[in-house]
Amino acid sequence: MSTPRQASIVGAGLAGALLAILLARRGWEVDVYERRGDPRLHGYAGGRSINLALAERGLHALRQAEADRPVLERAVMMRGRMVHPLGGTPQLQRYGRDDSEVIWSVSRGELNISLIECAEAAGARLHFDHGLVSVDFERKRATYRGDGQVHERPFACLLGCDGAGSTLRAQMAKWVDLGERTEWLGHGYKELEIPPARDGGFRIEPNALHIWPRGRYMCIALPNDERNFTVTLFMALHDEGHGDPNFDAVDSAADAIALFERDFPDALPLIPELARLYETNPVGSLGTLYLDRWHLGGDAVLLGDAAHAMVPFHGQGMNCAFEDCVALAGHMDAAPDLATAFAAFERERMPDALAIQRMALDNYIEMRDLVDDPDFLLQRELELALQQRHPTRFVPHYSMVTFMRIPYSLALERSEVQRGILVEATRGLDSLDGVDWAAADAMVEARLPPIAAVAAPT
Repeated sequence: MSTPRQASIVGAGLAGALLAILLARRGWEVDVYERRGDPRLHGYAGGRSINLALAERGLHALRQAEADRPVLERAVMMRGRMVHPLGGTPQLQRYGRDDSEVIWSVSRGELNISLIECAEAAGARLHFDHGLVSVDFERKRATYRGDGQVHERPFACLLGCDGAGSTLRAQMAKWVDLGERTEWLGHGYKELEIPPARDGGFRIEPNALHIWPRGRYMCIALPNDERNFTVTLFMALHDEGHGDPNFDAVDSAADAIALFERDFPDALPLIPELARLYETNPVGSLGTLYLDRWHLGGDAVLLGDAAHAMVPFHGQGMNCAFEDCVALAGHMDAAPDLATAFAAFERERMPDALAIQRMALDNYIEMRDLVDDPDFLLQRELELALQQRHPTRFVPHYSMVTFMRIPYSLALERSEVQRGILVEATRGLDSLDGVDWAAADAMVEARLPPIAAVAAPT
């Protein structure tokens, strides 16, 4: 049986809108159902609004949709991490070798609107105020509700882009065991803001992701094109027995001001509305969603956060979801039927989703606890040196994840080998002066084969 060329996408968020573009450009008949109203009319009303870090994987997907130019016009370049030690001078730690290796801070709302407009221009039909309620997979009909009305619509297939709280996933779970489990981090976040300076400019360095690392908690700030910064405070939800601050203890505006006076004194004067924002903005939760299965035959498939939500600490959630979209559109176009396409998509992407979920958790520890650690900084120095000495073999972890499009699972595998080399080569040292370069070179050549051509930046 030939593959039907009609698809119903659940969710018009970032992944849903991008997938609609990719499929519509391939000649598919695409309907997109979104529970919220049209953000172009009512304003963007998303979920969490932690700024998005657009990297090469996401940019590649936007290029496939011919949507990269309008997005980059509103993005702010970030060269690296600006680390603010307590009582010390901020230092920039570059992500890459130069300005050809950067990431981009983008507004979730602005990006979503751009993709929605591109989806409509490509021929997709968008149905706002249509929240999925239930699915009858035997009759292949889905029920949506919005604006006080109930709508029943037939479907050839349902593509689940409706986020971590996916209704489609819940409906699929009534028909097949997805093996769903969520591991909560035990830490949460609260959003604050550094407004523009009085002259309309940025108050601090704009081309960096700012981090105030404090061990088991931290603040970060990402720039916006309106010359403000989105600030996010991350810490434990409850007392973990370390004596660290937590959201239970830091419960009021007065508590927050006291915390910033003690632990983030250079950030405090940058956030004049700290008291109001702390009282007003909710505490967000952080968790990792795991599934053993993403699809239900050829009837439905999940992708992005609906299939593998992750914590935001590697800035790869959106980039990973966009890679999903490119992969799924390709399989749907090439496979003889949708069941084959969905199974191939799951087989390709699940190992990579698991890898980046793990790396995202690891990066939380790095950001909050290691970026100002002497051993970490020495290993980072050696990492760059070995990259210069072995450019086809030793590629820094961050570069593989962020500036290349090799599978996340391969990036994780090579990163673990490289971490072992860095630890072994710097053990007992406080500078690179004592490095045994012959031994380090031998380890690289023995343990790291030349990276495949697919790993080259695009």
